[in-house]
Amino acid sequence: MKLHLTALPGIFCVVRQDKDAALPDWFSLKSPLACACRTADELSLLSPQQDVPAAVPGERNLRAFKVAVPLEFTQTGILAAIAAPLAEAEIPIFAISTFETDYFLVPAARFEQAAELLSISFDVSL
Repeated sequence: MKLHLTALPGIFCVVRQDKDAALPDWFSLKSPLACACRTADELSLLSPQQDVPAAVPGERNLRAFKVAVPLEFTQTGILAAIAAPLAEAEIPIFAISTFETDYFLVPAARFEQAAELLSISFDVSL
Protein backbone atom coordinates (compact mmCIF):
# COMPACT_ATOMS: atom_id res chain seq x y z
CA MET A 1 0.00 0.00 0.00
CA LYS A 2 1.33 3.42 -0.99
CA LEU A 3 1.10 6.00 1.75
CA HIS A 4 -0.70 9.23 0.97
CA LEU A 5 0.86 12.64 1.63
CA THR A 6 -1.18 15.81 1.65
CA ALA A 7 0.10 19.36 1.42
CA LEU A 8 -1.12 21.69 4.15
CA PRO A 9 -2.13 25.21 3.18
CA GLY A 10 -0.12 28.12 4.43
CA ILE A 11 3.44 29.14 5.12
CA PHE A 12 5.09 28.26 8.42
CA CYS A 13 7.95 29.46 10.59
CA VAL A 14 10.07 27.63 13.18
CA VAL A 15 11.40 29.71 16.05
CA ARG A 16 13.95 28.88 18.74
CA GLN A 17 13.51 30.48 22.15
CA ASP A 18 15.60 30.16 25.32
CA LYS A 19 14.93 27.01 27.32
CA ASP A 20 13.18 28.92 30.12
CA ALA A 21 11.19 31.29 27.91
CA ALA A 22 7.45 31.58 28.39
CA LEU A 23 5.21 30.97 25.39
CA PRO A 24 5.04 34.31 23.58
CA ASP A 25 1.72 36.14 23.30
CA TRP A 26 1.70 35.70 19.50
CA PHE A 27 1.89 31.89 19.72
CA SER A 28 -1.34 29.90 19.53
CA LEU A 29 -2.24 26.23 19.21
CA LYS A 30 -5.43 27.12 17.31
CA SER A 31 -3.81 26.70 13.89
CA PRO A 32 -4.26 23.40 12.00
CA LEU A 33 -0.51 22.92 12.55
CA ALA A 34 1.29 24.45 15.51
CA CYS A 35 3.76 22.94 17.91
CA ALA A 36 5.61 23.86 21.07
CA CYS A 37 8.44 21.60 22.21
CA ARG A 38 10.55 22.33 25.28
CA THR A 39 13.78 20.46 25.99
CA ALA A 40 16.57 21.02 28.48
CA ASP A 41 18.25 23.18 25.83
CA GLU A 42 15.53 25.19 24.09
CA LEU A 43 11.91 25.96 23.37
CA SER A 44 11.03 25.38 19.71
CA LEU A 45 7.84 26.77 18.23
CA LEU A 46 6.22 25.96 14.90
CA SER A 47 3.60 28.46 13.88
CA PRO A 48 1.88 29.90 10.82
CA GLN A 49 4.31 32.52 9.60
CA GLN A 50 1.73 35.32 9.61
CA ASP A 51 1.47 34.92 13.41
CA VAL A 52 5.21 35.39 14.01
CA PRO A 53 6.28 39.03 14.32
CA ALA A 54 8.81 40.05 11.66
CA ALA A 55 11.34 41.01 14.35
CA VAL A 56 11.41 37.45 15.73
CA PRO A 57 14.25 35.45 14.14
CA GLY A 58 13.38 32.03 12.80
CA GLU A 59 13.38 29.70 9.85
CA ARG A 60 10.71 31.21 7.63
CA ASN A 61 8.94 30.32 4.39
CA LEU A 62 8.32 26.64 5.08
CA ARG A 63 5.57 24.50 3.52
CA ALA A 64 4.19 21.40 5.19
CA PHE A 65 3.24 17.87 4.18
CA LYS A 66 1.26 15.42 6.30
CA VAL A 67 1.24 11.63 6.14
CA ALA A 68 -2.50 11.42 5.61
CA VAL A 69 -3.30 8.22 7.47
CA PRO A 70 -2.90 7.29 11.11
CA LEU A 71 0.30 5.32 11.59
CA GLU A 72 0.78 2.44 13.98
CA PHE A 73 3.71 2.59 16.39
CA THR A 74 4.94 -0.68 14.85
CA GLN A 75 5.37 0.90 11.40
CA THR A 76 8.98 1.69 10.65
CA GLY A 77 10.90 3.61 8.05
CA ILE A 78 8.25 6.20 7.16
CA LEU A 79 10.38 9.25 7.90
CA ALA A 80 13.44 7.55 6.38
CA ALA A 81 11.51 6.95 3.15
CA ILE A 82 10.55 10.63 3.08
CA ALA A 83 13.92 12.03 4.13
CA ALA A 84 16.15 9.93 1.85
CA PRO A 85 15.07 11.27 -1.57
CA LEU A 86 14.89 14.80 -0.22
CA ALA A 87 18.36 14.53 1.31
CA GLU A 88 19.71 13.22 -1.99
CA ALA A 89 18.29 16.35 -3.68
CA GLU A 90 19.70 18.49 -0.83
CA ILE A 91 16.24 19.59 0.30
CA PRO A 92 16.28 20.10 4.09
CA ILE A 93 13.34 18.98 6.20
CA PHE A 94 11.95 19.80 9.62
CA ALA A 95 10.04 16.75 10.88
CA ILE A 96 7.38 16.48 13.57
CA SER A 97 5.75 13.30 14.75
CA THR A 98 2.48 13.14 16.62
CA PHE A 99 0.73 10.17 18.21
CA GLU A 100 -1.00 9.32 14.92
CA THR A 101 1.12 10.63 12.06
CA ASP A 102 4.14 12.50 10.76
CA TYR A 103 4.49 16.00 9.36
CA PHE A 104 7.48 17.46 7.60
CA LEU A 105 8.26 20.91 6.34
CA VAL A 106 10.48 21.98 3.46
CA PRO A 107 11.55 25.39 2.18
CA ALA A 108 8.65 26.86 0.19
CA ALA A 109 10.99 27.55 -2.73
CA ARG A 110 11.69 23.80 -3.00
CA PHE A 111 8.13 22.60 -2.26
CA GLU A 112 7.17 21.64 -5.83
CA GLN A 113 10.46 19.82 -6.33
CA ALA A 114 9.93 17.93 -3.05
CA ALA A 115 6.39 16.95 -4.09
CA GLU A 116 7.65 15.66 -7.44
CA LEU A 117 10.41 13.58 -5.81
CA LEU A 118 8.06 12.14 -3.22
CA SER A 119 5.41 11.25 -5.80
CA ILE A 120 7.70 8.42 -6.94
CA SER A 121 7.09 6.52 -3.69
CA PHE A 122 3.97 8.16 -2.26
CA ASP A 123 0.60 9.40 -3.45
CA VAL A 124 0.92 13.18 -3.08
CA SER A 125 -2.02 15.60 -3.02
CA LEU A 126 -1.18 19.27 -3.36
